[in-house]
Amino acid sequence: MHIRVLAVGTRQPRWVDAAVGDYLQRLPQSWRFSLKEIPAAHRGNQAPAAAVSREGAAILAELGESERLIALDERGKQVSSEGLADWIEQWQADGRDVCLCIGGADGLSSECLDRAERRWSLSDLTLPHGLARVLLVEQLYRAWTLQTGHPYHRA
Repeated sequence: MHIRVLAVGTRQPRWVDAAVGDYLQRLPQSWRFSLKEIPAAHRGNQAPAAAVSREGAAILAELGESERLIALDERGKQVSSEGLADWIEQWQADGRDVCLCIGGADGLSSECLDRAERRWSLSDLTLPHGLARVLLVEQLYRAWTLQTGHPYHRA
């Protein structure tokens, strides 16, 4: 199974890249984890919906036909770290590749949300996109440690 993140936005602060890189090194090789950045659409004077639509088209163009899409969305379902570990276990049993998607400043397009098999909210809080990336990758690592009995997670 391949787990990857598609994230809108190409310029993150150094601390985001450093933290994400640290957790990427810890993830299991069997996940073949990758992170791909999608350039944010230029907003200019146009309505945000036009930019969101262009970003959504770029995201959908990256997806494999059978790839499972999980949309990170503020209106999605929140899940505990243990629950995420359960989701990943189910995904591993299914064997399909998984793509977790973080939208741009104005969220994900309705087409992306409709294509998603699940909508996941990281928090009721509004998070900057860089922090959402760090939190997502850390939680993936935490889920793996829960699966393997590693002492990183302490309840």
